[in-house]
Amino acid sequence: MTDSVERAAKTPDDPQPYAELGMKPDEYNRVREILGRRPTSSELAIYSVMWSEHCSYKSSKVHLRQFGTKAPKSEALLVGMGENAGVVDIGDGWAATFKIESHNHPSYVEPHQGAATGVGGIVRDIMSMGARPVAVMDSLRFGALDAPDTRRVLPGVVEGISFYGNCLGLPNIGGELLFDDCYIGNPLVNALCVGLLRKDQIKLATAPGPGNKVVLFGARTGPDGIGGASVLASATFEDESHAKRPAVQVGDPFMEKLLIECCLELFEADVVVGIQDLGAAGVSCATTELAAKGTGGMRVDLNRVPLRDPSLLPEEILMSESQERMMAVVVPDDIDAFMAICARWDVPATVIGEVTDTGRLVMTWDGEVIVDIPPGTAADEGPVYERPYHEPSGQAALNADGPARLARPSDLRATLLSLLGSPNVASKEWVTSQYDRYVRGNTVLAMPADAGVLRIGEIMPGAEETDRGIALATDGNGRFARLDPYAGAQLALAEAYRNVAVTGARPLAVTNCLNFGSPEDPEVMWQFAEAVRGLADACKTLGVPVTGGNVSFYNQTGATAINPTPVVGVLGVLDDVGKRVRHGFTEPGLRILLLGETRDELGGSEWAHVAHRHLGGLPPEVQLEAERSLAAILVTAAERGLLVGSHDVSDGGLAVALAEAAMAHGVGGTVRLPGEDAFVDLFSESSARALVTVRPESFEEFAELCARHEVPCSNLGATGGQELRVEDVLEIPVTELRAAHQATLPATFSA
Repeated sequence: MTDSVERAAKTPDDPQPYAELGMKPDEYNRVREILGRRPTSSELAIYSVMWSEHCSYKSSKVHLRQFGTKAPKSEALLVGMGENAGVVDIGDGWAATFKIESHNHPSYVEPHQGAATGVGGIVRDIMSMGARPVAVMDSLRFGALDAPDTRRVLPGVVEGISFYGNCLGLPNIGGELLFDDCYIGNPLVNALCVGLLRKDQIKLATAPGPGNKVVLFGARTGPDGIGGASVLASATFEDESHAKRPAVQVGDPFMEKLLIECCLELFEADVVVGIQDLGAAGVSCATTELAAKGTGGMRVDLNRVPLRDPSLLPEEILMSESQERMMAVVVPDDIDAFMAICARWDVPATVIGEVTDTGRLVMTWDGEVIVDIPPGTAADEGPVYERPYHEPSGQAALNADGPARLARPSDLRATLLSLLGSPNVASKEWVTSQYDRYVRGNTVLAMPADAGVLRIGEIMPGAEETDRGIALATDGNGRFARLDPYAGAQLALAEAYRNVAVTGARPLAVTNCLNFGSPEDPEVMWQFAEAVRGLADACKTLGVPVTGGNVSFYNQTGATAINPTPVVGVLGVLDDVGKRVRHGFTEPGLRILLLGETRDELGGSEWAHVAHRHLGGLPPEVQLEAERSLAAILVTAAERGLLVGSHDVSDGGLAVALAEAAMAHGVGGTVRLPGEDAFVDLFSESSARALVTVRPESFEEFAELCARHEVPCSNLGATGGQELRVEDVLEIPVTELRAAHQATLPATFSA
């Protein structure tokens, strides 16, 4: 028997499975208060997914507000937080939209589909802003390289990302791949997409105009992913998590490719007044959010939803997270044109309802009203928790146990080779070679460069006259955030900001994916609160606003949480993409310069991790003003044509930066260290540093630029030869560096 509104009013005491759907007793009681009766099973489905941690941000909202209250003024910001993705003005009438989200738990349960649908979901977020998706990136973290769990999950995740992105024809231009024991059982799969559009053609998720039609278009709705992301992302993992496999969505990238082209033609024809993708929470999310942001009401006939499985119940239709679906609001006079475009792209489209001004979301099934709710109560007025938090009990002891007690190596040559072969520093070519980095021919820089760079002039129709390009980088360091979440979040932003700047791009805006353990643990909540505070403060100082992002809680198994892992993405713009700076040592005879100051900072470093499995002390000091000055130098020098090559100094310190620069094009170099302690000079991970090369005739002009910005500039030596030589310290052929660097991942996964 259908659980209608009429029946719900007559049977107030019928038991309901709210706990099984992740709702707390007080949340369920609040729904009853809102409705003045018990909810129907369909209404319960809507509130359970919309009030889940994943959809409502109920534990994080009070902290995330800082991204708005502390936001720096930015003329470039066109759309900020609250929409499907942020949009920034990149000049010449063009805009870029970008966002990063997590698909962590689904990717553990079913690695291929979990990762693939993570890519599909973030691509649709970009589509819903009116943009053409032009590239993707991913930020991945797994358990120890040799752990059975990693060997099961990583190949499937990489395969899923590769399969979906390659089928869409989207280049994968960069990201991260890191390993740590804390991610065993809780891999992090964060996917980023960037899109381009005319700045006057932005679309929003809104349903204005009573009488306008609500159209569901794309794939049919099936049983896959019922309660998927919203349920999996709102609970911790236990050993029986494999039993949750049916909650993982199944993706069809070929339908998504048709959907992309169909949407772009719909936008060009100007037949869409509001649009929303169907991601987590499916029809529940799309209808409640569109109605809440429009004229307040909507009427939907669920019998009209095209189904793959005709046995689905209405509450299952509402919770299904079947992929490749969009919902549009269309003026009645434009319906025929809308349907004709969908038919031309072989994209199914069905009118399932219309916009009203009643202030109610009403849904029917077999002629009976099964949903009658104020849509804003589901979309915008969910519970908001001020979770208790306090510093972890062992934090002071962790910070007191610094790396000073660790034995420092006498053989720095062996130390460098060991670092180059360690999982986090080793070449990721085994992974990135499975992605198409250059499809469509507009990729200017990609992995292993510090940031991905795209030219826009040949991507977008009508952009042939612009020389502009965009740069993107993602970064995060869970060890730094474990030692100090406030500083760790700032260091993640600083590194992504720097990685964009070393290409010559001017950093414009930020997206983030905040990966943490359970918000119900006060120690985890302290880590989260400190990380958000740190990131908001740093964005204000650097002048780059947060445009949106994602919070992923419950990344833990039992009581063991992952290291706090705020992942930060930064987008920048190049006025002339032809002046982008290449990665590493590009040719012999160039001056090698180190920009920034090196201090004895090894807490949380790769050396401490690899050589001693040690985590303790404090992370490197955050130098935000120095980062800003460094970026200004890099951007100005690139515009003037002073820089030939560049590389940021971060994981593994100067030693790894020099080795990676030499391996980039097979060009060696000879350097003399500027300090008195070769070990610190080579392996410290002090922030706000970059390695650059300039032609001898440009050195004086570049040095004057550095002096004007008060950024230290050390003349280390020159490029040339077939080996990396650090005078009086080490000498290693580039071929030997490359052999150590490239062997690790293939040795583990190729078999």
